[in-house]
Amino acid sequence: MPKAKKSKGAPERSGPSLSLADQILQGDALRSSGRQKNRSRAEEEQEYVDEKLSRKILQQARIQQEELQTEFGLAPETKKQPTTQLGPSTLDDSDEEWPALGHGGAHETSGEVNVDPEDEKAIEMFMNKNPPLRRTLADIIMEKITEKQTEVGTVMSEMSGHVVPQLDPRVMEVYRGVNKVLSKYRSGKLPKAFKIIPALSNWEQVLYLTDPESWTAAAMYQATRIFSSNLKERMAQRFYNLVLLPRVRDDIAEYKRLNFHLYSALKKALFKPGAWFKGILLPLCESGTCTLREAIIIGSIITRCSIPVLHSSAAMLKIAEMEYNGANSIFLRLLLDKKYALPFRVLDALVAHFLSFRTDKRTLPVLWHQSLLTLVQRYKSDLTSEQKEALLELLRYQTHPQISAEIRRELHGAQPRDLEDATPAMIDD
Repeated sequence: MPKAKKSKGAPERSGPSLSLADQILQGDALRSSGRQKNRSRAEEEQEYVDEKLSRKILQQARIQQEELQTEFGLAPETKKQPTTQLGPSTLDDSDEEWPALGHGGAHETSGEVNVDPEDEKAIEMFMNKNPPLRRTLADIIMEKITEKQTEVGTVMSEMSGHVVPQLDPRVMEVYRGVNKVLSKYRSGKLPKAFKIIPALSNWEQVLYLTDPESWTAAAMYQATRIFSSNLKERMAQRFYNLVLLPRVRDDIAEYKRLNFHLYSALKKALFKPGAWFKGILLPLCESGTCTLREAIIIGSIITRCSIPVLHSSAAMLKIAEMEYNGANSIFLRLLLDKKYALPFRVLDALVAHFLSFRTDKRTLPVLWHQSLLTLVQRYKSDLTSEQKEALLELLRYQTHPQISAEIRRELHGAQPRDLEDATPAMIDD
C-alpha cells in the first residue's frame, strides 16, 4: 500500500506549515470516513415514512381500491362525490390554491363563484336571444365524411381503382378501448395509442372514436397538455373550440364552478396563445351567450397568466369591433389592466368602441363604465385631445353616479399625446 503510506506521511512533511490542531482534524476526518457508512446504513434502516408521504400513499390506495371495486362490480360506483375530505394541510407546498374553482376529487373547494344578481341580469339583457347551434366534434366529422364520399363518388368515374379512405377495423377497436380508459382516468400514464393522435393526418376522426364527451376532467387536462404541445396552432385551435370549450361551459353550467383539472387545462392551453384566443375567448364573445360566471372564471386565467402583447392586442381589437355583450367589457377590462404598451391602432379602436354607444338608448351595465374607466386610467396620456373631448361628450349620454365623475377627473388631468413627436415605430399602421 505505497499510496496509503504517502497520504499518511504527507501531513508530517507539511508539519511546519500546519498547526497541530489542523493535523489532528485532518487525521480524524480520514479515520471517520469508513465508519460513517455503517452508521448511515443503520440510520436508513430505522427511518420511517413521514406523515405527508404516508397520507399520499393511503389516498392513492383508496383510489385504486375504488377503481378495482368498480371494475369487478363489488361496489356501486359513486361519481361526482369526493372520496375523502382533505384539509388544507394535505396539499403540497407547491400546489396552488384555487378559490371558488373546482368540484370533486382531492382538489375540491367548498365555495362557488360569487356573482352579483344585478350584474347577472344586466348582462343577460345584452345576450343573444337566438344563439347559433353548437357544433360538436361529431358534427364536424360527419360533415367531412359525407363530403369525402361525394367527392370520391365524382372522381370514381374518371379514376378507376380509387378507394374511399376508411379506418381499419382494428384501429377503430383500439381507440374504442382507449375511450374506456379515458372515461375512468384519474392519474398515471395514458395509452400510447392516444399519445400518437396529434401525429395522424386524420386526427379529428380518430379523436372522435375516443368520445371526448365521456372523458374525465383529469383526462381532459392530459389531452390538452398533449395536443397543445404537439399540434400546430390552427389544429390546436380546433381542439380548443370543439372539445375543450364545450366541456368547460357545460361544467360551469352544471356545477356553478369549474373543475380544478379543467381550469388547469385552460391554463395549459395558453401554451399557444393565438389558438387560445381564436379557439376559446373570441368564440365565447361572438356567441353572445357568455354568462357572468363564465366570464369571471375564464377572465381569471387572463389575470393569472402571462400573455404576449401582440396576441392580447389582436384580441382587444377583435372584441372592440364585434357586436357588444356584457362579457366583452369584462375581458376588455382585464386585458387593459395588464398595462401593455398598446399600439395606437388598438387604442383608436377601443375609443371608437366606446364612442359607438353615444346613441344607445339602453342602460349600460356597470361593467361597461368600469372598462371605460380602466381605459382612461391606464392610457390617458396616449389619447389625443380630440379623443378626450369625444369621451367627455360621451359621458353626457352614458353616465354613472360615481364612475363618470372619476372618468372626467382622469381626462382633465392627463396630457394628450403629440402625434408630431411620435416616431414611426410607435404607430402601428
